[in-house]
Amino acid sequence: MRRLILASSSPRRRELLAQAGFTFEVCPAHVNEDPRPDEEPIDYVVRLARDKAQAVFAELNDPDAVVLGADTTVTLDGHILAKPLDAADAARMLRMLSGRTHRVITGVAVASAKGTEVAAEVTGVQFHTLSNDEIAAYIATGEPMDKAGAYAIQGFAARWIPRVEGCYFNVVGLPLALVATMLEQQSVRS
Repeated sequence: MRRLILASSSPRRRELLAQAGFTFEVCPAHVNEDPRPDEEPIDYVVRLARDKAQAVFAELNDPDAVVLGADTTVTLDGHILAKPLDAADAARMLRMLSGRTHRVITGVAVASAKGTEVAAEVTGVQFHTLSNDEIAAYIATGEPMDKAGAYAIQGFAARWIPRVEGCYFNVVGLPLALVATMLEQQSVRS
């Protein structure tokens, strides 16, 4: 039986993969996540997903292992909105997203003895216009601080998102239908 490893410490990814019925182990990858100069957002997340999956696969030295790597980012006007550095950075990002539609991109990679397959999912997310008081109150909850784009669609910020175009689970952090298809191609079943 193939051994599925999630190369991520994200509790959201763990929850989603379990929700989809997969049995897996967690082995977080430790790779440099800095974007390269002029790197396009989709190239950035696919590269990180690949690097994470391949790093963990190499560490395991197990030919029966299948390693799932993923990375999610928020983009607006071609800019990558990663996790905020501090409260001021979170406020800056939320002001940018306010009243606009942005893209959430997740790169996914599956590494095994057969090689590494990569893919990406893109979802559009529309935000209501936010007041400065709403932004400040949201930041005070602490929820935005470890999330790309400074918000969690599955949390308090859900009240400001009237429309999602594409995979909802992608915005949470793992596009389940895409992942399931990729894992089934590796003979990993839920």
